Amino acid sequence: MSPAPASQQTVAVASEKRALAFLADLSETLAVSLDLRQTLSEAVNRIADFMGAEAASLFLLDDDRKMLECKVCVGPIDIAGLRIPLGQGVVGRTVAENASQVVADALSDPRVDHTTDSDTGFVTRSLLCTPLATAKGPIGALEVVNKRSGGSFSADDAEILRLIAAPTSLAINNARMAHELVQQARMKREFDLARRMQKSLLPKRRRDGFPLLGVNLPAHEISGDFYDYFDLPDGRIGFLIGDVSGKGLDAALLMVRVASLLRWIGKEGTPPEQWLERVNEELCQSSLDGRFVCALVGHCDRHAQHVQIAAAGFPPAMLYRRGEFTEFLSGGPPLGILPGMTFEGRDIDLANASLYCFSDGVTDVRDASNRTIGSEGARELIRRHAGASAEPRLRGIISELKQMHLVDDTTLLLIERMDGNGPEILLKRSFPAKPEHMREIRSLLRTALDDANVEASIRDNLVLAVDEACCNVIRHAYGPDSSGDIELHVTSENGKLEFRVLDSAPAVDPACVRPKPLGECRSGGLGVALIDKVMDDWDLQALPAGTGNRLIMHKTIGVRRQEGDEHE
Repeated sequence: MSPAPASQQTVAVASEKRALAFLADLSETLAVSLDLRQTLSEAVNRIADFMGAEAASLFLLDDDRKMLECKVCVGPIDIAGLRIPLGQGVVGRTVAENASQVVADALSDPRVDHTTDSDTGFVTRSLLCTPLATAKGPIGALEVVNKRSGGSFSADDAEILRLIAAPTSLAINNARMAHELVQQARMKREFDLARRMQKSLLPKRRRDGFPLLGVNLPAHEISGDFYDYFDLPDGRIGFLIGDVSGKGLDAALLMVRVASLLRWIGKEGTPPEQWLERVNEELCQSSLDGRFVCALVGHCDRHAQHVQIAAAGFPPAMLYRRGEFTEFLSGGPPLGILPGMTFEGRDIDLANASLYCFSDGVTDVRDASNRTIGSEGARELIRRHAGASAEPRLRGIISELKQMHLVDDTTLLLIERMDGNGPEILLKRSFPAKPEHMREIRSLLRTALDDANVEASIRDNLVLAVDEACCNVIRHAYGPDSSGDIELHVTSENGKLEFRVLDSAPAVDPACVRPKPLGECRSGGLGVALIDKVMDDWDLQALPAGTGNRLIMHKTIGVRRQEGDEHE
């Protein structure tokens, strides 16, 4: 093949330089634009001029990736908003096949859909379409129609348009990602604001013997659960706990509205069943967009001896007294579904008992086998932490729930008589002085110290020291010829732990109990040496009657508060 004449080569080089200059200029314009919509309109105009086309248009796929919509067009006919199914016509095939389409004679080419020409009177003679390609596939197409010179688009034209499409698709894709980041940042700000607003509505922990304690644990950024308590004019305390159906910002905003409504009506001291009836009527008169509200409301006296409750579609309240449970089923349907509903009130004797009210996030939590724990799992949680005072007990329950898979918002409200003064009881247990019981005691003590948020390394040393103390009672105080019980009391006050180990064995002479250096102790006989090393101080006392001994040990710790403690 003979080389092209010099004049043709000169024209080709000039054309390439012109194309590269246009491509560089277009890329720079798209890269620095802050208003992509306006820039794309200008870019499509410039592309039409550069390609010598009568008309040009830019199509983008919708979110479902099934339809293409004309976003920008130039030329005698305005087709902005025109929608074309993926795979149909030249534009649809370009995107579906992710390949350029060149149509030299539009009048005879079966790929061309002439519907728009028929509707507008515009005559399509030839056209060229190239995909807006990205690493994840095409996002649309760029099309030019009819050469002004009257000729047809060529393969060279198709290659140039493909190159021009590259910075265009990159700019569009970057703009979309930037928009998504802006939207995500905006939503995060809105969620943070909603979460702060929700937390501000939760009541602060009241001490000095206040008989209610609550905690709210969102499954996601914000919660559809809520709880509240407040003073009534007659000296009683009103309380409520609820769960709005659904998740997300809409459920959270409805939660704020419902919680305010429940509080407003509840502060009148209305009996719980009538309280719910009034709230239900109010909610049924307004649109909840298909949502509903499960709630439990009630009153209790200051000493938590007597409680009145009523519930609307809420999980059963659990009364725990001396190891036994009594459940109180909901006495009515959820709020906001049907007007005119009635609810059943319950009177509960709370003397020497605890009442647990919780949303279904507790029973729906999933264990390591991905099974919901259900009501029995909730009862087991309560049993496992029953020996502790209210605050460490509730922290312990929440701590265990956090270790499982939360699938819904979780809220607990505990009602019981609480001592306003004195140390918190972390563990109180009486058990037979037999070695086979020590494994359970070690586990209970470890859980109790975890509930108190004691650092793991300190916790393990304390468990070991208490275990040695109890084993010494079994081996040496009782010995092989006698038997009895051991009582273990663990309390916390102002960051100081106290461990009391009591027995009814023959009294020992405290003067004879002295620690040996740890290096001289054999395995299993660390005893007093370990206690002396781990504890700040300890004191062994023989009880006055000549039978029984009491070992008191102290340890000062730094307690780290957990998230949400300010509302417990």
